[in-house]
Amino acid sequence: MARLDGKVAFITGIARGQGRSHAIRLAEEGAAIIGIDICDQLPTVFYPMATQEDLAETERLVKEVGGRIVTRIGDVRKREDIESALQAGIEQFGHVDTIIANAGIMPVIGPGEQRQAWFDAVDVMLTGVWQVMDVVTPILQEQGRGGTITITSSAAGLRSIGLNTLPGQAGYTASKHGVVGLMRLYSKQLAKDFIRVNTIHPTGVNTPMVANAEYGEFLAANPEAATDDAYKNPMPVELVEAIDISNAIVFLASDEARYVTGVTMPVDAGYNNR
Repeated sequence: MARLDGKVAFITGIARGQGRSHAIRLAEEGAAIIGIDICDQLPTVFYPMATQEDLAETERLVKEVGGRIVTRIGDVRKREDIESALQAGIEQFGHVDTIIANAGIMPVIGPGEQRQAWFDAVDVMLTGVWQVMDVVTPILQEQGRGGTITITSSAAGLRSIGLNTLPGQAGYTASKHGVVGLMRLYSKQLAKDFIRVNTIHPTGVNTPMVANAEYGEFLAANPEAATDDAYKNPMPVELVEAIDISNAIVFLASDEARYVTGVTMPVDAGYNNR
């Protein structure tokens, strides 16, 4: 019997990167998958974002490992998109058990002041997470099956990463700290319903959000941003892999973690222990 047999997971930001990895890994462990992704470009984001073709590839890869999946194109900044995607999945699979609030952007570099980047970062990674939680919480409570909510924060959600003070970097850091507060609030309120809420805090992950030409050019032009103090892991790895985060999320979603709630779980190669 697989670790997540009979469970249904709702994942935001599923089209590629960590979201795709989570979908495949949870499907390997028996979970059915509901997913949403914007599949569009935000002007303040300096790297190419996921596409509809990426979303289709995630569906293919989940089915390739024997999983079942329902996806929708949608924006976590729009409550109706979250509700529509979730409802489509529940109609197909009957319920939902585990929520992975993963959708994220990294508009941390760019010319000029780029003030809109602050609002985009906070809207996607803080308000968007709250909207997901606000939609799913009454559903989980009404089902009476317990459940889990895991929020993707960052090593930057436990300490700052000092790249710059541009609005996008400020919004990113504030959002990744802010979801920790949401997690602590909801984990206390939902414990009586056996709904567990945790955050996960990766260091840099080898996905298109970080491993892209534009970001590489920025680091080359700003070597102080890549110093040991700013961005290096004590373990001698530059980036961890998405599967490393997915494995931790499988644990948190499984009954092996049935009494694990209210924790900030680093998967950071020692970044926050320097």
